[in-house]
Amino acid sequence: MTKHIRLFPAVRCLQAFTFGLLCLLTLIGLPLAPATAQTNPLGAVVGVRAEVPPSARTAGTLGTEREGGGVVIGADGLVLTIGYLILEAVQAEVVLQDGETVPADIVAYDYDTGFGLLRPATTLNVAPIELGDSDALSEQTQVLVAGPDGPSAAMVVSRREFAGYWEYLLPNAIFTAPPYRAFGGAALIGADGRLLGIGSLIVGDALAPGETFPGNMFVPISMLRPIMDDLMRQGRAGGPARPWLGLFTQELRGHVFINRVSPDGPAATAGVMEGDIVVAVGGEPVSNLSEFYRKIWALGDAGIDVPLTILKGADGFREVSVKSGDRYDYLKLDPTY
Repeated sequence: MTKHIRLFPAVRCLQAFTFGLLCLLTLIGLPLAPATAQTNPLGAVVGVRAEVPPSARTAGTLGTEREGGGVVIGADGLVLTIGYLILEAVQAEVVLQDGETVPADIVAYDYDTGFGLLRPATTLNVAPIELGDSDALSEQTQVLVAGPDGPSAAMVVSRREFAGYWEYLLPNAIFTAPPYRAFGGAALIGADGRLLGIGSLIVGDALAPGETFPGNMFVPISMLRPIMDDLMRQGRAGGPARPWLGLFTQELRGHVFINRVSPDGPAATAGVMEGDIVVAVGGEPVSNLSEFYRKIWALGDAGIDVPLTILKGADGFREVSVKSGDRYDYLKLDPTY
């Protein structure tokens, strides 16, 4: 079914996009390559909508109706977005810039990077954006962020490791400022018109950890290339799965504090509870999230027993062995991927 919505209020048509891009890049001083002037990269920006059943594992935290951005990267209309928008979805659609919606199949979801892929059910008359080299992207580089709210000039303020509370670690994330409101699935575009990253989060410390400086975090596009073939073939990255415990954690005064435990997940089954503090993994102390994750993953693949030293408030220290799992087995994923 085709319907129309106003997902792109800042942009009415591709011609307006082209003119706006040229003006914006000129104003912020970005050199415009001849190819960019001929092929407008903003024309590849689309919207993404997904419906998730209330029974989904992530329905309570991410909601059942999700909406964000995406970008066409393939001649067949293949759309790259941020994975949490389509995670456990049973229905998805791509929203074009004129408001038309096209049903889409979920092709892949990769937890380790956060990328998600969709393929529209019908051919899109949209030229794909070219992938850039995010490894070469340095701090203080001017860029363009584009999503459902239209294009906005930004600057890369830091490149550094990012540890997410959901057992997620990016070694060289891209942080930009000022913050872009419609960040989920937004495209990060370089001066040459190529895609450099996909928007994931809005953060309060984009410049440096612990320093108040609002901005966004983007997943570098260079992380897509090594796993692209696997994503297209089997819907996820190849190789052994990392051990997953089902914990949502926070760094607190040099300790790993457990904010939430996934119901029926490995940690919950082992008796780990909200409010516990992880002191060590395999007898080795941990003081931050990245250290915590790396020590777990160094033990082996999903299914390995993970020995934790836990501080349980007034009950003192406890040694707990968690039989790790594969998060893909826990999630209620659509059989299309």
